Amino acid sequence: MFILSKILLFLLNPLFWICLAFLLSWIIKKPVWKKRLRITAVILLLIFSNPFLINKVLTDFETPKHQIAENEKYTVGILLGGFVGFDSKGEGYFNEASERVIQSLRLYKTGHIQKILMSGGSGTLLRQEFREADFTRDQLIKMGVNPADILIDRNSRNTYENAVYSKQILDSLGLTAPYLLITSAWHMPRATAVFRKAGLNIQPFPCDYKHSITSDPEDFIVPSATAMGRWSMVLKEWMGILVYKMTGKA
Repeated sequence: MFILSKILLFLLNPLFWICLAFLLSWIIKKPVWKKRLRITAVILLLIFSNPFLINKVLTDFETPKHQIAENEKYTVGILLGGFVGFDSKGEGYFNEASERVIQSLRLYKTGHIQKILMSGGSGTLLRQEFREADFTRDQLIKMGVNPADILIDRNSRNTYENAVYSKQILDSLGLTAPYLLITSAWHMPRATAVFRKAGLNIQPFPCDYKHSITSDPEDFIVPSATAMGRWSMVLKEWMGILVYKMTGKA
């Protein structure tokens, strides 16, 4: 399932579709199909590179912000991986989704969560020795988190495994629910469904929002590579939700 998800992720990239349409237009001999494929490629490029369209999709799709009350407290904040990368030397670094760890640290420091469960192993097919949970644990300790308050799941590779392994850890320790689930707003719809299906009583705490409440005039007409990347992200989430409904795993 893990390898299949990586293949699907590649196939769900709009840039792949555009390049494939252009490539086929050069290979196919019939002029009518050449024209249709090139028109299709241009239309796809205009749609998926438009910032306004993807912003509207994300506005509707991302989970609304949870305004945490002053006296709202949880035994555990479950921090989902996806915010760490590794360079060619194996050195870890925080990527653009790192607001997940920033918010987790803030919630811990302000007393809203007592412990942080970091769930994330290796999300790559190769270099399995680099585990996101290990790197994050070291960084949290350097940031002042008590090592005794850090729980780690270093084996999960996807959202389904995040939920399964997190439940095993929490059940074994007998920590009181509900738990605060911390992940990106665009990932939260799928994560919420998977964690609740696994039997975990969670309160979603979305962060790392990608949509904007306003649009600039150029968003309507100026193509953007960022927009195309965000479409790939959303398509992955939609497919993940569909696969989860069909198989119970995502």
